[in-house]
This record gives sequence, structure tokens and C-alpha cells, in this order.
Amino acid sequence: MKPNLSFQIYYSTQNLPTNWDSLTPKNIFLSKDYLSILEKSAPTNMVCYFIGIFKENELVGISLAQKINLSKVNSLGERDHCFKTMIKNFLFKKFISNVLVIGNNMLTGQNCFCFSDQINLEDGITALHEATHALTDQLKSQKKKIHLTVYKDFLTTNTQLFKTSKFKSYYHFNTQPNMVFNIKESWNSIDDYIGDLNKKYRDQYKRARKKAIGIDKRKLSLDEIKKSHYRINELYLNVAQNAPFNTFYLSENHFEVFKKKLHDNFLFYGYFIDEKLIGFNTLIKNGEDIDTYFLGYDESCQREKMLYLNMLYDMIGYSINKKYKRIIFARTALEIKSSVGAIPVEMIGLIKHKNYFINLLMAKSFAYFEPKTEWKERNPFK
Repeated sequence: MKPNLSFQIYYSTQNLPTNWDSLTPKNIFLSKDYLSILEKSAPTNMVCYFIGIFKENELVGISLAQKINLSKVNSLGERDHCFKTMIKNFLFKKFISNVLVIGNNMLTGQNCFCFSDQINLEDGITALHEATHALTDQLKSQKKKIHLTVYKDFLTTNTQLFKTSKFKSYYHFNTQPNMVFNIKESWNSIDDYIGDLNKKYRDQYKRARKKAIGIDKRKLSLDEIKKSHYRINELYLNVAQNAPFNTFYLSENHFEVFKKKLHDNFLFYGYFIDEKLIGFNTLIKNGEDIDTYFLGYDESCQREKMLYLNMLYDMIGYSINKKYKRIIFARTALEIKSSVGAIPVEMIGLIKHKNYFINLLMAKSFAYFEPKTEWKERNPFK
């Protein structure tokens, strides 16, 4: 690390420098407001830490780190109960259950750091690497073990930043891509979007909308979110527990805390049939982007009403109307997101095990726990 750069690790957002937000004008996910929400409503198996990087006592970089204890969740989901899954869970808890993530494990995309123009990316990454080492040592002194260190979600254009001796022992990986929907300047409404679809996908849109007849969709206030607290959590878990891989489950007050702190920057939409909540989705306003957040639904209604696909179309319609430039659809459900026009953006990460010999086998073991997803990319436009 350059001698004029230093770092500070913070254990609470209350202790962050007063000018922290001066580095986050384009990314709400590193702002004090968001980080304080994360601190208050993080999953029970997650603890957050905050890193400030300084150049001659001036704040020039910020980052987020998260310690995750995978032994507190069924990481491989609830769908499979076979012997192979039991073995995987055992190995998880024994050898890789304690993970330090540099970045945000609850989001997809480059939300790891923000640097000012006072330093270049290479120096910032070097300082972040030193801070990571220091944090690991601090946690070790507190008898909090770390099996794995992960630097999460960087664009492939950033690969060169990590081709240094400091990261030589890290395994470079990429999992499912970030699905990003780019909004054309010529679109002023959902009708413009539909007009650019080819016949097959126009028919898909019409079929989905016909299936949704009878569903009442509306934006929920903080009070309404509180009133539907238990049902919301039930619908969220219906989806989360059937995912092939989990590193956390949201706390029960998660959405309430978000709405209370972010106000209209956090949107919660409920879907009702005869006043019964059958599904919901959430959006976060982030500069010129809309980030899709967590959702939930009743599985029987999802199939009958094509609920998930209708949610995607609703997100697209809202974002076009409000003149956003992109929708960050994140990972999972790659093919259906592709069918509405999202494109895959490859992301890279780095991972290292504290045990030298296990680390030598990282490439094979990573493929074992995170098998490649097979899917077919679609192009719905003319």
C-alpha cells in the first residue's frame, strides 16, 4: 500500500465519517442510509463492517464487508434431501461455513467500493486488500474464524486490477451473470416496448396479461407492509427456500426497515386476489438504475397466473414511464429474464481458503458446490 494511503475499519454506521456520502452520489448501496438499514435488518447470520480509505487524512474510498456464517442456514436449499446434498451440507459447515465477503452478498453487481478521483483504482484495490487482511486479523483475535475470503462481483473489464502478486493465491470465478435490461431512449411507454417485440414475444406478453386478469396490483405503504408482515414473510420463504443455493434468509422486519428509512426510494408492490396477498416484488431507485430486490409469491398462483412473468413486465413498464436507463434484474431465472429483453453481463469474483492445501483444490471444489447453470439466451426484439 502506498505510504500516503491508510484505512479505518468501522463496526457501526454511527461512527462513519461525516462526509461518507460524498463518495456515493451514484450508488445508493454504499450510502449511510442504506448501510444503516443493512446494519439494523441484516440476516441473523450476517455481520457488516465498513471500510474507509484515506489519503493524508482525506476520505478517498469506501467499502463494505460482510461476515457470513453459513452453518446457520441450509445453504443448499430445501428442495433436495438426498445423500449427496447431506454430504455437501456437512462439508459446508466443516470447512467453508465462515465467509468474509468484500462487497454485498445480498445484491448483484459492482457494489463493493467507491473511490474518489484522488486515487486510481489500482491503489484503491491495494488499500482494500490491506484493510481486508487487517479485518481478518481483528476477527481472529476475537475468536471469529474465517474459512473463505471472497471479493464479490466485478465487471470483467476490472480483471486486470486483480492480476497482481497480492491476489495470486485467489481463484478467479464467475457464476451466473447479472441480467441487465437496457431501456431504449425511443421508449416512452410500455406500448413502445411491446411494439419492438417480435411476434412470438408479443404473444407471450398478451398471454401473460390475459392470465393476470383478476389480480389487483398496488403499491404498499409502510403501515400496509407492517399489517401484512407474516404473509409477506411466508411468500418470501416460499421462493427463497426453493432456491438451489442460499447464504442467508432475510430478517422478518427487513422490508419494514427498508421502507421506513428509504421512503419512496424503496417500492413495495403487492399482488392481490380477492384482497388476499398472493405475491409481491420490491424495487430500489439507484440513480439512473432501478434495482430489482427480493420478491415472493404463492406457487399455485404463480403457475396459474404467470405471476412472475407479469411482475417482470410491470417492472419494465414502471421503469420506462419513469425514464430510468437500466433495470438490474440480477441473477436467477436467467432464461425468463432473457425472454423479456434482459442481457447477461458477466461478473467475476475472487475466492481464497485460509488452508493452503484446500485452496489448491479451489477450482474443483467450487465447481462441485456451484455447478454451471445451463440456459438458453433469448432475443425477443425484432
